[in-house]
Amino acid sequence: MNGQHKYRATDKMSDLICDNYSLLMVMSRFGLSLGFGDKSVKDVCETQGVDCRTFLAVANFISEGQLLYEAQEDAFSLSALMEYLKRAHTYFLDFNLPAIRRKLIEAIDCSDSDGVAFLILKFFDEYAREVRKHMEYENQAVFTYVEKLLRGEADDSYDIRTFASKHNQIDTKLKELKNIIIKYYPEKVNNNLLNAVLFDIFNCEQDLASHCQVEDCMFVPAVEQMERRLKNGK
Repeated sequence: MNGQHKYRATDKMSDLICDNYSLLMVMSRFGLSLGFGDKSVKDVCETQGVDCRTFLAVANFISEGQLLYEAQEDAFSLSALMEYLKRAHTYFLDFNLPAIRRKLIEAIDCSDSDGVAFLILKFFDEYAREVRKHMEYENQAVFTYVEKLLRGEADDSYDIRTFASKHNQIDTKLKELKNIIIKYYPEKVNNNLLNAVLFDIFNCEQDLASHCQVEDCMFVPAVEQMERRLKNGK
């Protein structure tokens, strides 16, 4: 790793998590489990079969908010990064969004089909469908295309810029949803449940934005490099 980066392979994995707890999500999406004691990042990754370079590349990107790897083609493994993105999609679609929906139902009064609560739930369901469509397209079209590139198979009918040009920021509607809740949902006697789900929505919004940045700033440039190498016959 470049010495400029915040985290290194020799750091204790536990220190990374204590320094930035959002890296728990990064660990999970690489398939890393807890219980690693005082082992270094390198040792934890090697023990659990994860590419250390790629884990650190993502961890530093998430923590630093910028990418310093553009000139280093071997800074991370494209296949490992793609597996990370696939697991992130599974997390959002199968765990996080359904969990937020359950909390919403518990927090708001859905008995009035014409009220604000009904509109909030309807808005959320439409948003969840949009996210699913977006991520399933990536899983089925984009990742399949990249898997062909990794096997050395060029495909003139598609390129990663086609995806990048249409890569909308899927966190936008979450901003609208939280604004509806904050501004228009009537005050109740106990707002603890609603405040808790609103907190989850804020976190999900930030997580989705970060996920899209990893795709735009790490995944897309790496795929472009591979496209150029295949095109040039290298």
